[in-house]
Amino acid sequence: MKQDVSQLTKNAISLLQELIATPSFSSEENNTALLIEKWLATHGIQYKRENNNVFAFNKYYDKNKPSLLLNSHHDTVQPNSAYTRDPFLPSVENGKLFGLGSNDAGGALVSLIAAFAYFYEEKDLGHNLILVASAEEESSGPNGLNSMLTILPEISVAIVGEPTLMQLAIAEKGLVVFDAKVKGTPSHAAHPNDNNAIYNCIDVLTWFKNFKFPKISEVLGAVKVTVTQINGGSQHNVVPAKVDLVIDVRVNDCYTNQEIVSILQKQAPCEINPRSLRLNSSSIPKDHPLVQSGLSLGRTTYGSPTLSDQAALSCPSLKLGPGDSTRSHSADEYIFVAEIEEGIELYIKLLKGFLTTL
Repeated sequence: MKQDVSQLTKNAISLLQELIATPSFSSEENNTALLIEKWLATHGIQYKRENNNVFAFNKYYDKNKPSLLLNSHHDTVQPNSAYTRDPFLPSVENGKLFGLGSNDAGGALVSLIAAFAYFYEEKDLGHNLILVASAEEESSGPNGLNSMLTILPEISVAIVGEPTLMQLAIAEKGLVVFDAKVKGTPSHAAHPNDNNAIYNCIDVLTWFKNFKFPKISEVLGAVKVTVTQINGGSQHNVVPAKVDLVIDVRVNDCYTNQEIVSILQKQAPCEINPRSLRLNSSSIPKDHPLVQSGLSLGRTTYGSPTLSDQAALSCPSLKLGPGDSTRSHSADEYIFVAEIEEGIELYIKLLKGFLTTL
């Protein structure tokens, strides 16, 4: 029997309140996984679990059909020191539901779960539906969505639930983090030294500040290069042998991560090495039927500068969800209850338009 949308929405908001009240830092999501399992069981949905990832298939799953993944995460970052509220108290004031993880990405998660429940018993869908409430997204850990890809059937297309104000993020920048070294000659500070690693940083930092990758993406804009950390020196009277830098590079869809590495290692005025190449940019064509379904609902498209579990996927993927990305990781995080209500309604309408036109 098809679930009532109004009741599903109420139950989804209740689930979010329970999730907020239950700490679920990355790699510590066991208790929120249990809450999601309980919710699915209560709604007659069979589920499975791998580590702290909870997943389910639509009731009439057909291995001969392509599959649409519905994914969002139930882990959170640590609450920052600027909180004035209890981050684990899910209180509602002036239409705002406060609490850690409410916006990133609890609202999107429970909205996708509700939409999945709505379609769970539908027959003759154009795609199978696979729900994954994943772990370790915030830490890009080894036991998150990436670990599920060898367990799940092949995925043809995905919706990744993140706060986008229910607009269509049809592309997302990838990320390569580099460790760099600026070298010099160590010495006593009292003696002359024309090869001071700290002074050498001036030209290196200026180079990174001014360097531009030439290819500009129509959707994602330019590659963004940012020096985010600097560390050097051990005491006042010692000139250090080196200064360590960390460089954050947000990669558009004009480059692969390996191309970014090759260019910087060839041109940068210092030693530079990547930590990982696995967080790739991602996208979905604007003419994809899933995007077209969203456009028919009055949604707009854009490119997202922030990273999500889309980076783990090689299939076309759309980032979409209630809430506002600018609230993510902020003090006194919140999401409007009306945003969740709208999110569930729009997810269902978007999926109806997509699943019934194929």
